[in-house]
Amino acid sequence: MAIAVSAVGYIKPFMPWLNTPMHTFFGVVAILVLTMVANFGGPKITGQISSFTVWGIILPVLGLSIIGWWWFDPQTFMSAWNPHHDTTMHSVSSGIALTLWAFLGIESAGANSDAVENPERNVPLAVLFGTGFAAIVYILSTTVIQGIIPNAELANSTAPFGLVFSHMFNPTVGNVVTLAAVIACIGSLLGWQFTNAQVSKAAADEGLFPKVFAKTNKAGAPIMGMLIMLAAELALAVMTISPNLVNQFNALLNLAVFVNMVPYILSMTGLEVMLRKNKVSPAQYRLGATVGTLGVIYSIYGVYACGAEAVFGGTILTLFGYIFYGFIAARDVSTDSEVKTEVKA
Repeated sequence: MAIAVSAVGYIKPFMPWLNTPMHTFFGVVAILVLTMVANFGGPKITGQISSFTVWGIILPVLGLSIIGWWWFDPQTFMSAWNPHHDTTMHSVSSGIALTLWAFLGIESAGANSDAVENPERNVPLAVLFGTGFAAIVYILSTTVIQGIIPNAELANSTAPFGLVFSHMFNPTVGNVVTLAAVIACIGSLLGWQFTNAQVSKAAADEGLFPKVFAKTNKAGAPIMGMLIMLAAELALAVMTISPNLVNQFNALLNLAVFVNMVPYILSMTGLEVMLRKNKVSPAQYRLGATVGTLGVIYSIYGVYACGAEAVFGGTILTLFGYIFYGFIAARDVSTDSEVKTEVKA
């Protein structure tokens, strides 16, 4: 959902009329529907589209990280370092949700572990190296932007990468990069929607989600699950309509981070059990338990940084999930008559 808002932000330079809240809403809805319908073709079509669109973000961001330093102005960067003169802890808290959101989904590499050779070794390495590479590129690119674009101008931009390339070269190059960012956002949303639908299908196959999520079409796309998610996304779009695209993006970002931190925390608190079951050495257990505990503390701090509104809304969404859990859990409970029948048999 937040990605769709980002895409609309990058489209705005080409369609200024998207500046009103209702027009923005319809733009978000159009992108959500477009990407969802594109997923109906199954994983092959989704993979082909995503493999092309991903270059729309890799090339501009990586290129900026390398050549942007020729336009870098240390004075511009220092002026943008702490314009509101906040304390260090407040600055960290205000940025932690955005940082966590940028890395959400990196763990989805584990969802395809069955198709990976030697997954116990290769999947963790892919996640670690992927996270490290992304972190380096994020830090370099955002640092360069802050040293090229004055902070006041950057804060009001909905298409920062297009803006910085306009400053570096000319408006035409900026428009090309902006268009590439739109394509990248749409491709990213396409992949996210399909991944979420596939995860829901896998959960339904295991009996953890309603069976409707397991239904697929001839192309192998879980259409019913996609349509349910689309309905939820449209509801969120209505709930978060805002006069300002940045405000809407931040609201959705904080909500997404909170909702994802809950399973992160639950997963990391189970790490000690996994370590014991795998009979690791005492030194490996202490290291894993220490790192896992630090991860839990960091995630809890991330929840705090999301703000009261996001925590409240996310808690309501999480509690609604327990309604479905009640029905699903009840399916596995045998009645007294069923037990007696099984005994007689």
